[in-house]
Amino acid sequence: MSLQGYLALWCAVFGTVALVGYARSLAGMTAAQRSVRVMGRIEQVREPRHGSSQRDGIFVVVSFQDPRSGEEFTVTNDSDHGERITAAWTGRDIGVRYPRGRPHAYQFTSDLRAGRRGLGWPNFALFLIYVALVVFAAIDWSWPWALIGFGVPWTLSGVWYVPQSARAVRRRIAALNSCPPVKGRVIAVLTDTDTDSEGGTFTSHTPVIAFTTHEGTAVTAYCPDDLPDATTSHGRDVTIHYDPDDPAVFTPDLASEDRSRLLDITCGTGALALGVAAAVIGAALL
Repeated sequence: MSLQGYLALWCAVFGTVALVGYARSLAGMTAAQRSVRVMGRIEQVREPRHGSSQRDGIFVVVSFQDPRSGEEFTVTNDSDHGERITAAWTGRDIGVRYPRGRPHAYQFTSDLRAGRRGLGWPNFALFLIYVALVVFAAIDWSWPWALIGFGVPWTLSGVWYVPQSARAVRRRIAALNSCPPVKGRVIAVLTDTDTDSEGGTFTSHTPVIAFTTHEGTAVTAYCPDDLPDATTSHGRDVTIHYDPDDPAVFTPDLASEDRSRLLDITCGTGALALGVAAAVIGAALL
């Protein structure tokens, strides 16, 4: 079979996958669309044990109501139930989704709107078709088409991402500075040992911080990566800056937030420039 034949077969297979996926989404038949999405409430929070693993998240008890039956359920996250909970307090709202009629197959989620239409696989199929077309153009026409095929979508994504990212970072820093800081304490350091692809082992340490907001909310949360000497931080008192609208957004080091803001904008701008350069160079070499 010729290269054109393989390309046609590739596009036909994944085009069919995309069409079927989009048709199912329009008809409301995807698993994501059929799932029930409700808001639950954290009723109880248990502090992690010092030295335990961070993989399971903070242990919580959550209550939610099935809208079809009106039945109330009280569940925990003591096994694999969706997203790991890394910040918790009594009364916090948390998303819960499950297959229709099967509330015991619940999954926790931080964003109830994410993936509602079930378009992940159809979009991925379209991406594979695009990649095949770029590769074919690079081989059959000339290799600068690969630069154009990479540079144009990369540039468009950068034009969309960079301004939004900059605004999000500015809003985060403004929120962290919007109220006086509070005192917190490292109540545990969680330890995990993993093995890399070469068989070597490495150990990660995750501090857990407890603090009480000015509004009286007692928060237990995994600490971001900006706590110095995390390995020996158990029992340390820290100063916490937090977002009063969402205490899950906090930091013990405002200076690191400023550095991350600069780094994020620099990386985003550099990625955008890379896409523009690839597209321009590819067009110039045609």
